[in-house]
Amino acid sequence: MPDKEFVSAPLKNAVESGSVCWEAPSNIALVKYWGKKENQIPANPSISFTLKNCKTTTRLNYVKVSDNSTTSRGIEFDVIFEGVKKESFKPKIASFFKRILPYCSYLEEFKFEVVSDNSFPHSSGIASSASGMSALALCVMSLEKSLFPETEDDFFYKKASFLARLGSGSACRSVRGDLVVWGQHQEIPLSSDTYGVQYPFKIADVFKDYQDTILLVDKGKKQVSSTVGHDLMHGHAFAAARFQQAHDHLSALIPVFEKGDVKQFIKIVEREALTLHAMMMSSDPYFLLMKPNTLAIINKIWEKREESKIPVCFTLDAGANVHMLYPSQFKEEILEFVKNELVVYCENGHYICDEIGKGSKKL
Repeated sequence: MPDKEFVSAPLKNAVESGSVCWEAPSNIALVKYWGKKENQIPANPSISFTLKNCKTTTRLNYVKVSDNSTTSRGIEFDVIFEGVKKESFKPKIASFFKRILPYCSYLEEFKFEVVSDNSFPHSSGIASSASGMSALALCVMSLEKSLFPETEDDFFYKKASFLARLGSGSACRSVRGDLVVWGQHQEIPLSSDTYGVQYPFKIADVFKDYQDTILLVDKGKKQVSSTVGHDLMHGHAFAAARFQQAHDHLSALIPVFEKGDVKQFIKIVEREALTLHAMMMSSDPYFLLMKPNTLAIINKIWEKREESKIPVCFTLDAGANVHMLYPSQFKEEILEFVKNELVVYCENGHYICDEIGKGSKKL
């Protein structure tokens, strides 16, 4: 079996029941991951800002089942989301449990209740899979630590990121903060395709409290899921060039972060966002996730940057919403810009103020 280091040992401690709670943030990729291999392995490396305010809080309640009640039906669990039992959420979590079972065989010994809440509306158009799966993976690891108390912190977080990836690829970047790299890269020591690592080099002060104002252009369900979009990179005419571009951009960001070169940061981050959507528009079949208001906001941001000389830029996830990134010293002026010129392009006038965060937290 690959990744043998993460396979749990035979049980030592007897735990009858318990409860553990973690909060984990969402993240916004600066260098995008688009395209994956089997077992949630990325086709190219990525790096992301961990966010602070957009987060999921998950409590995992567990009770040991009697020996004769363990069946081949899989792990028993219920899901409660924002106070309501959610049967529709169960298939994804069941798939997650199935994927991680080879590494966490003790899960078959328990029945679970997964109780989750988001700090942002679930229907807001912000993907909650990264924060949700990382929070759940951390809860699983807390159970593992109670069974194996000798588990060291470095291994705890490494395996939590490894498990989170099996639920949602980008979730592996939501375990730690503030800058996280996922995917092997020749210039990033210890970088891995199977878990995220904290960015190991110097980060200038300007990037340590960077702001992210999320403009909610479209809260509806995407016409093409990210899973389908990733698969369309197989055989894509521009895939090889795109994957090399991601490597090159990550290399270029190393001196950018060290020197605080905001101008070069803007060039790389905006090019990454547009390349991501260019891959969608040139796949077979092709598709388009940006909306007219997405483009209107991008043009407004470009105009604002040119007129005011404020180093504000945008990035996009696989959707229509716009993440506006800028140094904290310009927060007041940028929020006025949002209220006066951008809110009209947001669905129901909704936007979210966030900033770079430090990662997950046990509650």
